[in-house]
Amino acid sequence: MFKKSIVVAIITACSLGSLFSAKAEEIKTLKFHSGLAQSRPEAAHIEHFSELVKEKSGGTLKVDVYHAGSLGLKEADMLRTLQAGIVDIGLMYGEYYKRDAPALASVYAQGAITESSQHLKVLPTLRDIYQKAYAKWDIKTVGGVVAPVFDVGMHCKEPINTLKDLKNKKVRVWSGHLVDTFKNLGISAQVIPQNDMYLALQTGVVDCAYYLSTVAKTVSLQEVTKYEAYLHPWAASPWMFGVSKKTWDSLNEKQQNALSEAGNQVWNETQKLAVDDERENKAREERITLGITILPKFGENDIKSFVEASSKAWKEMAEKSGQEGLGYYKTVSSLTK
Repeated sequence: MFKKSIVVAIITACSLGSLFSAKAEEIKTLKFHSGLAQSRPEAAHIEHFSELVKEKSGGTLKVDVYHAGSLGLKEADMLRTLQAGIVDIGLMYGEYYKRDAPALASVYAQGAITESSQHLKVLPTLRDIYQKAYAKWDIKTVGGVVAPVFDVGMHCKEPINTLKDLKNKKVRVWSGHLVDTFKNLGISAQVIPQNDMYLALQTGVVDCAYYLSTVAKTVSLQEVTKYEAYLHPWAASPWMFGVSKKTWDSLNEKQQNALSEAGNQVWNETQKLAVDDERENKAREERITLGITILPKFGENDIKSFVEASSKAWKEMAEKSGQEGLGYYKTVSSLTK
């Protein structure tokens, strides 16, 4: 009887040991840095990724998402940050890394597409470029979020829907490439951060804002501009999920597979949502109810001129970044011709 009790005790101890080991494995937690605000649509997809990882890993892997840069990390440093393993996963956006990887700013540019459907044709190439580029920094790419292809329009205080009428106006844009694009067209443009755009329009620093029309209401553009004219679809670089190699190597095969499968699932789901005419139409109707007058879109000749000016600025930007950047430009631009 005594021996039997000892055997039972040993079996029980082993069972408890296995249980505690499993529980210890369950608390493997990765930190995910995102510079996007939690109110952005992309944030919901990142949270979905986190849920999928937990599910696919059988609860052995958890991803804690830190939105709006709440970990205190700088976007410009993200390549170095992930390479050093300071954070486990980062939401990667190539145009942020001009200091360390200037060629990545030349991968995709506004004016590269004139039809939303062209974006879907370019996506596989964009993904391949980013995967290989980040791998050089010891970053494993596991899918990501395909950004929606929103309408891009010119939002002005006066009714303007031609390049000719813009020539005596000041335009707000969001990148140096766009400054050069409009300069090629004889139009004055300047980079103004999104958070300062409203005040710049209100005080007359600029007369028009080149902006994503679909989400214009989120920054209250209808309060400082009353007219809008469609120009082209947004050439939106995808947000990639980058995992530090140091973190990746610390995971078992099941956990690695969970990250890859979850990232690919989010990529596929968001790709299906990227081009949505119904979404754009509904957003346009809503802007009309907010008091915006939707003008006829820019004419074909103006769009052609814009694309040519954009391509010239894009190529020059690529050449400045070296052969790698020029190669990206040639590869991606050839897919949209």
